[in-house]
Amino acid sequence: MDTDNSPPRAVREWRRMQARDLKQQGWKQRDIATALGVTEGAVSQWLAAARASGPAALRARRVPGAPARLTATQRNLLPELLWHGAEAYGFRGDVWTCTRVAHVIRSTFGVTYSKSQVSRLLAALNWTPQLPIERALQRDEAAIAHWRSTVWPALHTRAQQEQRTLVFVDEAGFYLLARTVRTYAPKGQTPVLATRQSRDHLSVMGGLTPAGAVYMLVREEALTGRKPSCSCNTCCATPERDCW
Repeated sequence: MDTDNSPPRAVREWRRMQARDLKQQGWKQRDIATALGVTEGAVSQWLAAARASGPAALRARRVPGAPARLTATQRNLLPELLWHGAEAYGFRGDVWTCTRVAHVIRSTFGVTYSKSQVSRLLAALNWTPQLPIERALQRDEAAIAHWRSTVWPALHTRAQQEQRTLVFVDEAGFYLLARTVRTYAPKGQTPVLATRQSRDHLSVMGGLTPAGAVYMLVREEALTGRKPSCSCNTCCATPERDCW
């Protein structure tokens, strides 16, 4: 294994081959050692190896790494375990980190890995750290599909007939604590986190028309169906306008 103080493998190989060549030219081992900056014992070992196995014995060889502690079957089983989600293993929040994956490996297979080893293992399994998409648990995919295919076309036609402007309105929340995290998932498959939304946040009401006009209202408390009071003079001074 190379260290910070040892020369590269190519240099060490050159010295061994050079020692053999100098010996064939009639040099003494003491002189060879002095010329190459090594001990006489090292020269003696090199020459003995060359006599026993030929010049190939002096070639540099890559030292094999430690054998894998997880079997091939166990490695292939790991993605299936992770698909159950982190919360299935008692973690809070359904995201995977190297520390959490290491815990699963240790508890399931009895093998201890460091975070860096887990990172390399996940990379070999084509799992990468990604920023997940967060969606509310209350999201109803069937209702959304019905609205897009049935309600929206009828609503759009009616608005055109009555010469009205449609405004899409929704409320968003901005939390004081950052919640952006990364989780490991198969490469190219962005994970989706289902979370229960709360109203303990800064409320922002936004309106968007099909033509691209944007309206916004920001309040420190949750917005309700009642029209909120406003401190501005422009909106509330005009009775026919809502406070946007």
